[in-house]
Amino acid sequence: MTQLLYQTDSYLKSNNATITQVLPEEHAIIVDQTVFYPGGGGQPADYGTLKWENTTSPLLKIKKSQDEVLLFLPPEVALPQVGTKVECILDWERRYQLMRTHSAMHVLCGVIFRDYGATVTGGDMDPLKGRMDFEFETMHKELVTAIEEAVNKEVQLAHPIKVKILPREEAFQIPDLIRTKINLLPEGIQFVRTVEIVGLDLQADGGTHVNNTSEIGHIRVVDYKSKGKINKRIYIELE
Repeated sequence: MTQLLYQTDSYLKSNNATITQVLPEEHAIIVDQTVFYPGGGGQPADYGTLKWENTTSPLLKIKKSQDEVLLFLPPEVALPQVGTKVECILDWERRYQLMRTHSAMHVLCGVIFRDYGATVTGGDMDPLKGRMDFEFETMHKELVTAIEEAVNKEVQLAHPIKVKILPREEAFQIPDLIRTKINLLPEGIQFVRTVEIVGLDLQADGGTHVNNTSEIGHIRVVDYKSKGKINKRIYIELE
């Protein structure tokens, strides 16, 4: 099992690790612990670099497979052996942009759930921009303007953002913990990671976030679309 260091500290920029498995067919390795986010929940996987002995290599891909994080190396780079000490180095600028974006999406989700009772039906993000789908019957310019104003008001209130890892039974006692239309949490999961924007939003989430909404910056709603009878999409960008 790879220890996911980002789950408790999203601000770690690098970490030392030991290779626990080598996967020649995939041209990938597995390490005992990592700062790299492997993607999921709409947040893309991190970019990064691996250093060991006299070698420094960019990673082609980072992905999760069950309890392990796989780090894929370029085909021309010889795979290090099991037991090799490595350094995982994060592309921090891109990660921090994604942290700001992901937290902005939670502010948007929190405001819409609080003010309109609408649940999330989908979402996706890239650095400094994203989109979320909500269970709205109608969407119009005046409503979108009101949402944008409310979202930025919450950002400016500088809410702390807190992360906890709770036993499943305790977590599911929290009302409205799952804000998505479909519960995406695996059946057998024993611990649930929660992200709380204090005073606004609390939900299950596995991604990386800033420590305070003041770090997000100004949020602009740049577009909105109807994706079905009760499915409306909102696009945001960060400044």
